Amino acid sequence: MKFFLHALLRAYEYVVFYLGLLLIGLLCLLWSLPALVLHPLLPAAPRRVVGRFAIMCVFRSYLSILTLSGRFHFDLAELDALKGEKSLIIAPNHPSLWDVVLIVSRLPDVACIMKAEILGNIFLGGGARLAGYIRNESLRRMLILAIEDLRRGSQLLLFPEGTRTVRRPIGPLKGSIGVIACRAKVPVQTVLIETDSPFLTKGWPVYKMPRLPLTYRVRLGRRFDAPENSAAFMTELEQYFAKELAVAGSTAEDPVPESKTMALN
Repeated sequence: MKFFLHALLRAYEYVVFYLGLLLIGLLCLLWSLPALVLHPLLPAAPRRVVGRFAIMCVFRSYLSILTLSGRFHFDLAELDALKGEKSLIIAPNHPSLWDVVLIVSRLPDVACIMKAEILGNIFLGGGARLAGYIRNESLRRMLILAIEDLRRGSQLLLFPEGTRTVRRPIGPLKGSIGVIACRAKVPVQTVLIETDSPFLTKGWPVYKMPRLPLTYRVRLGRRFDAPENSAAFMTELEQYFAKELAVAGSTAEDPVPESKTMALN
């Protein structure tokens, strides 16, 4: 009987996981196509508002559906404290491919810096263009656009590692976040992403099913004032992440309380 129940649960998990992959592709495509049409019709400011709010709704809906399956748990409530804040860099560690989904699902006016090829993707390109997301192909232009967006009052999501973590607890940090924070004269809010799974870490194929259930927790870390010296700031930021994530890693086997799982509302 126990073997039968285990096999049944495993079959359910396969259905949840692969339907979930299909669902996120479908949701992104259903928004990307109308976004392509809206892009030339809307002025720049309304375009960004509509685009960013819509992406938040798409990602939040997706995570809500995964939560209903009972095999995914998301504790993202601390991000709600950032809603409405202006001119702020949000700087998370980057353990997995869908960290952007977790953070953007809670924030209605956040710009992302992303790979140029993503903007040509049929599933993501239309929505990313409408939202005014920033290409990273030219460092100088990326810096200019990021600073302009911050001066308009937007939030900027920027992963200090520049890519998914390749060395635990934190990979080498890129200096661009320090340069942007210095020139725009804005604070940097660190965000700590914790998970009990290697799913979608560097080298993990999207189609490879992890062991379920999965738990993700996102918590607010230290907020750094606008730095005066970018090099000194980067050293301090890397030391902070290494210390905080080492502590989190030492308690990673502790279960996340049921009350801490995400309420998507």
